Amino acid sequence: MLGQPQPAISRQISRLEVECGGRLFNRTGRGMALTELGDSLLPRVVLLLDQAAELTAQLHEGSSSIGGEVRIGVLPSLYMVLCMPIFFELKQKFPGIRLQIFEGSAGQIDQWLANGFIDIGLPYRYGHTKPKDVEPLVRVSSYVMGQPGSELTAEPTIRFSRLHACPLVLPGTPSSVRLMLDQLAKQANVTLNVLLEADSTQIQKAVAKMGGAYAVLPLHAATEEIKEGTLEVSKIIEPEFNRTIVLGITAARPSSRATRQVARLLVEVVRRDRAYWVQSDGDLEIP
Repeated sequence: MLGQPQPAISRQISRLEVECGGRLFNRTGRGMALTELGDSLLPRVVLLLDQAAELTAQLHEGSSSIGGEVRIGVLPSLYMVLCMPIFFELKQKFPGIRLQIFEGSAGQIDQWLANGFIDIGLPYRYGHTKPKDVEPLVRVSSYVMGQPGSELTAEPTIRFSRLHACPLVLPGTPSSVRLMLDQLAKQANVTLNVLLEADSTQIQKAVAKMGGAYAVLPLHAATEEIKEGTLEVSKIIEPEFNRTIVLGITAARPSSRATRQVARLLVEVVRRDRAYWVQSDGDLEIP
């Protein structure tokens, strides 16, 4: 393949083995076979060569030629604030990239990232600790949501203890949202009266709008309903129940140029639309 004589290749292999600190090949009756060291290094070598080839192609072709399919896993509440903007950004700047969007809970999205079903995931993380292996996009507060004139939404803020025994519609376990709420309730000696378990954000909002139970959601999940006056909200305090929307890229395989470009654009969209997020949640943090 290289067009070089066998002795030259042997010398090259010998130099490589000296640099690697051990034998990479064993001679067999049928040719050459990788040693244990060679076998362990091969995936990294292939990845480096692929990245070098990709870089060369990018330098020669330019960003306008980027194309391919990118699969994104998102929380249902993000369809308007992130899914629609990124679709139109790509349509204008990178028409060769085709999106596939899958809605799921934070737990589902993490599982999809782990097994490589999706390329990019946008789940939640909780608390103020810095998330690992993901990039924080924006931290949002949580709100009690109910019919206009409801008891729990009469004031702009509500203490977490006020949720004691109140009718609630919440995601079912093992949802990370539910686990965090159960943990907060235990710490505050609060009993959560869950009348309905529903992972669907739409169902939670519908139940809250019809007065069946209160929902606990971030503000951006109900922007339209709040504008229309069909839902009233009150921010949870003492303690606050915050969640961070994060961006993760699957580690199950090397990311493509298209995947990396979509990830960069998602970060840009959040920072560009900072005014929307700040308007939606005054104390929010955008890295």
